[in-house]
Amino acid sequence: MTLCPIALAVGCKKCLAFSVCPLKGVIGDYRKPSETQTKQRTDNAKQ
Repeated sequence: MTLCPIALAVGCKKCLAFSVCPLKGVIGDYRKPSETQTKQRTDNAKQ
């Protein structure tokens, strides 16, 4: 769930504090590339 107002408006990667933000995965919309690939594989397997 995205709670950060910047992540809601433009996304975590466009935020000026992205590189130092400790909560980007908690309150923002940032996902590690490995998490994204794993989720896509699971979604594709269900179809």
